[in-house]
Amino acid sequence: MTQNNLEYEKKWLEKGCAHIAGVDEVGRGPLAGPVTVCAVIMPLGEGDIIPGITDSKKLSAKKREKLCAQILEKAVACKVASLPPQYIDEVNILQATKEAMRRALEGLDIAPDAALIDAVQIQTRCPVEAIIKGDLLSYSISCASIVAKVTRDKYMDELALTYPQYGFEKNKGYGTAAHIAAIKEYGITPEHRRTFVKNFI
Repeated sequence: MTQNNLEYEKKWLEKGCAHIAGVDEVGRGPLAGPVTVCAVIMPLGEGDIIPGITDSKKLSAKKREKLCAQILEKAVACKVASLPPQYIDEVNILQATKEAMRRALEGLDIAPDAALIDAVQIQTRCPVEAIIKGDLLSYSISCASIVAKVTRDKYMDELALTYPQYGFEKNKGYGTAAHIAAIKEYGITPEHRRTFVKNFI
């Protein structure tokens, strides 16, 4: 873990903020499944930092699951919000992502004094700092990215049992060649984003 993982948190702590939420999404790009956001408030004392936390995309599935359990055990407050394909189709993926972020933040058991968000600016009840590559640069956002990824992946694994022909357990809804071929052969499910797959059906 690099030292700058807490750089942003320290800045807000120095402003007198006690509860700083990290917020990240997963699932903006897939053809199927929800967009999922986690907002998490982590304890930031010296002995509280979990080793090995980084951007979820840089971790193996096994490592993510192990870290996710540690995050959930330590978190001061944590909320996951998902919005389904129908909502994404209605408002577009960026607006759906922002709404899921608001819902996750406002659903926390403890109201945050500030929120660090990966690359997206939203209007919410507390001050927000949008950080480019935040999932890599901020400990709190990295924690949120891991919980969001593990939660959404589990959902897609369960979906694969209902729709086995699409390989959701492997592609997690992303547009792999095999997934696109399955859409062309079998059509779409209620879990597909119609605005994303219109070129394939």
